[in-house]
Amino acid sequence: MESFNISLGKGFILVGFSDWPALELIFFIYILIFYSLTLFGNTAIIALSRMDLQLHTPMYYFLCHLSFLDLCFTTSTVPQLLINLHGQDRTISYGGCVSQLFITLALGSTESVLLVVMAFDRYAAVCRPLHYMNIMHPVLCQALAIASWVGGFLNSLIQTGLMMAMPLCGHRLNHFFCEMPVFLKLACQDTGGTEAKMFVARAVIVAVPAMLILGSYAQIARAVLKVKSVAARRKAAGTCGSHLLVVSLFYGSATYTYLQPKDSYSESKGKFVALFYTIITPMFNPLIYTLRNKDMKGALWKVLGRAAATG
Repeated sequence: MESFNISLGKGFILVGFSDWPALELIFFIYILIFYSLTLFGNTAIIALSRMDLQLHTPMYYFLCHLSFLDLCFTTSTVPQLLINLHGQDRTISYGGCVSQLFITLALGSTESVLLVVMAFDRYAAVCRPLHYMNIMHPVLCQALAIASWVGGFLNSLIQTGLMMAMPLCGHRLNHFFCEMPVFLKLACQDTGGTEAKMFVARAVIVAVPAMLILGSYAQIARAVLKVKSVAARRKAAGTCGSHLLVVSLFYGSATYTYLQPKDSYSESKGKFVALFYTIITPMFNPLIYTLRNKDMKGALWKVLGRAAATG
């Protein structure tokens, strides 16, 4: 087959869900609804966190970054998917595909690091409550947020650079956006050394943060078990429960997609797993944080009350 990435003028065909033409209209309607809810929910969290002074805390500062990441990540993939589902043109240029790969990897990697930062914040709140505000100083919070973004984009730069150096054969991507495992399927020749480097990069950004989060929550669980007050235990569980649920959704899908060998990766299953973490999870995150969080619900009711009063 022809080595494909020699010419930047050639593009790719995103197969998407064309194998199930009868379901494309249904997919289009539901994905459009979910995307709209994602935009509304995450924008609402950012707005509420900025408007309510009681939410000007480290936890909600990081939550704003998470919501902004979800907005960007979903927007980097879903509009392209909706266009492919609605029309006949399923092509994407080489430059557009590489750009999408870089952006989605960068945003996903940033979220992986940010979830570790949020776990550390919960650890400080539960295990070091008397020193919490001294530990989570605004300067440190800003530094941790910046480190999350820099680390995510650096990891993406490494992986995208390694991928672009690989000879690719063919132009048909059995996916609805340009994702790393699908590119690896197009490798023309034995690229074991390059793939090993890319796997290490993925493991560093997925497995290491997951282990750090598990370690943080092990310390949190130990501290909670030492508390005699039932009310205090419930408060600690409520403080950490939302974040732990988001962590489970994110790392469950990321592990399936990025930490399995190329030969065992199923493109058909991968598309549906990708739907989960590109659309479903970003839509659920605002619901998880608002329905399980008294402060966020209180801020929402205050805003609605002011709007009703002025109306």
